[in-house]
Amino acid sequence: MSGEEKGLMGRRVGWAAAVGCYVLAVIAGMFVLADDAGLAVQVALWVVHGALLFLGIRRFGARESSSYAALFIVVVSSLAVVVAGMAREDLTLQRRGETVVATVVGERLDPPDGRKGRLSYYTLEHEDGTRVPGPEMRTTSDLYDAGQTVTVIEDPEADLRPQTPGQADATGEILGAAAFALAAVGSVVWMAWRGARAATATAEAVAADTARREQEERLRVALHTYQADRRGYIKMSPEEFPGLSHSRAARIAWEMGLKAEAFGNRGSWRFAERVVEEVSHE
Repeated sequence: MSGEEKGLMGRRVGWAAAVGCYVLAVIAGMFVLADDAGLAVQVALWVVHGALLFLGIRRFGARESSSYAALFIVVVSSLAVVVAGMAREDLTLQRRGETVVATVVGERLDPPDGRKGRLSYYTLEHEDGTRVPGPEMRTTSDLYDAGQTVTVIEDPEADLRPQTPGQADATGEILGAAAFALAAVGSVVWMAWRGARAATATAEAVAADTARREQEERLRVALHTYQADRRGYIKMSPEEFPGLSHSRAARIAWEMGLKAEAFGNRGSWRFAERVVEEVSHE
């Protein structure tokens, strides 16, 4: 790898790292703003984020996929923020909550809504008859009956719903948020790799085209300067022109008033004004 290629690769890696860090910073920033900014503001910020991502990813060179990659990163980043928000409530409840034994004194279900699952809500009271602070406890299925006791973590500030210790475990949400964030950064790495592949393919194509043109020019000079043998043939070794096919060499010879012999070459190209069997130059 040449010094110029190493420098280009270094810049590409640096830009990929910068875009990846930017994606993580946006996820962290939107997580912080989630409780303070309204939905309209959040949507506007995600749109701006997507536009900046699109411009950043285009610099990798894989232009045909930039818009799709930017959209995917925005979607998984927003999911990471949502799941992290769920984990934040659980972590907050674990940090400031108090574990108590409560009695179920009331139960209700969500009203029917087609095939959508119905959530269960429970009103809880302490042993002294005072209500457990905060909204009703919620579960995804009917787990408890009136009069049943249950161990829950309650929020003294009454902002969060009481939850059982198992419900308040945020491990799943943390892993989910991390997985979405990793998918976003992984998409940046993928687009950087695709851009590098495209740049390499372009450079190789340019180099091959330059070599082919040089070989075509050398063939023209050789056909003009080489002496013909006693049978009137100008002989060439195909190994001297690896970028040219026999038909392309025949075309160049035809342009100079010669024909390429297709019969009895024995590993060589032969050109003459008259041949036994002409190679097609179309």
